[in-house]
Amino acid sequence: MINFMHVYIYDSFLNKKRYEKVLARVETRITDLGLNGKISRMGLMKNITSTIANELKRGAKTIVAVGNDATVNQVINAMLSQKLGNMAIGAVPLGIIPIDKNKNSIARSLGISWEENACDVLSARRIKKLDIGTINNYCFLANARISNQATVLEISRKYTIEIIEPGEINIINLRTDERNLPEGFNVNPQDGLFELLINSHKAKRFLIALNGASANQSIFPLKKLTIINKKNQPVVIDNFAEVPTPATVNIIKQRIKIIVGKERSFI
Repeated sequence: MINFMHVYIYDSFLNKKRYEKVLARVETRITDLGLNGKISRMGLMKNITSTIANELKRGAKTIVAVGNDATVNQVINAMLSQKLGNMAIGAVPLGIIPIDKNKNSIARSLGISWEENACDVLSARRIKKLDIGTINNYCFLANARISNQATVLEISRKYTIEIIEPGEINIINLRTDERNLPEGFNVNPQDGLFELLINSHKAKRFLIALNGASANQSIFPLKKLTIINKKNQPVVIDNFAEVPTPATVNIIKQRIKIIVGKERSFI
């Protein structure tokens, strides 16, 4: 049995011809840096969860998600769903090589450059343990969101919040550039808390906004939250997967190891 230091999980969208050149550049840079490993291309007949399970059982030391935010979310869910004997879940670090600048806000927040430049971050192997959000049977790294309308929040079983006015509820673990947070507001993905952000013109009537929040925002840290939607609208996690409601959100402190860059959005 061959044990690969790095296993590269190529998302299925990379099978398109227009990605051949960029992948060739990435693979050349991988070779130059001595990061050679096994490439596993996803497709209709190849499942990420079973592929990662098999590679971890074979002794993979690093799993690398090659693609976008959706790829990262799927790989994290696959990695954290495994039960491999005495090996602690989350012990194998995750690397990321983002392809295209679009739909790669997670990589940006982690300080990872695009395409072949991401290989230098992988080579430096700067590892941080990050919190993971859980929602029903799914995991998310960055955020979860749902419309305000028809949504009821149950906080710590002590009180509920329902906001009638249009807007959006965000649960944030990792700050990404598309989340409309107050300037100077920091999100720490290592503190065992997520930030609940409610965007609405009437949010201030329901919650006490933290310093720095605007008049139509309320933000505060939590460890647990239950989301109910009267219209059965789903919660969207990491801008990719939809999770049906009702849904309970929890945070697991420093649950996964991730290779990050110097220019990340946290210390």
